[in-house]
Amino acid sequence: MSEKKTTNIILFSGDYDKAMAAYIIANGAAAYDHDVTIFHTFWGLNALRKDEQIPVQKGFVEKMFSRMMPRGADKMALSKMNFAGFGPKMIKGVIKKHNAMTLPQLVEMAQEQDIKLVACTMTMDLLGLQKEELLDGVEYAGVAAYLADAENGNVNLFI
Repeated sequence: MSEKKTTNIILFSGDYDKAMAAYIIANGAAAYDHDVTIFHTFWGLNALRKDEQIPVQKGFVEKMFSRMMPRGADKMALSKMNFAGFGPKMIKGVIKKHNAMTLPQLVEMAQEQDIKLVACTMTMDLLGLQKEELLDGVEYAGVAAYLADAENGNVNLFI
């Protein structure tokens, strides 16, 4: 009996389309019976942010980061053709027309498939993000934990 295959994804990008690609690959790998981990770091953490504002104590710089970063997966911008926010509206219209899943739905599906969603604690400290601001069920770890998972991984991607 062979060991289960593993897929490890670093989601660094805060772009809607790139995050969507990461979650499509992750959900596909889970459907193929892989153990899947998505390690969210820097702007990729925005995919894990709750939509609503959570009252937490922050310093000035952390408050500025919170205001500048999108709150939740559905508010992320496109990597190309963002057009001051009009691009994401267009792509979401195309997604709806084709009955495809939105990024928030893909995140939810990942949680349902027991995909391990990990938030980088070092980046959270740098950007002033707190656990209360992220989705429930997220795990918290540093780069060493990602490297331990990726060391014997079958598929390792950086998005």
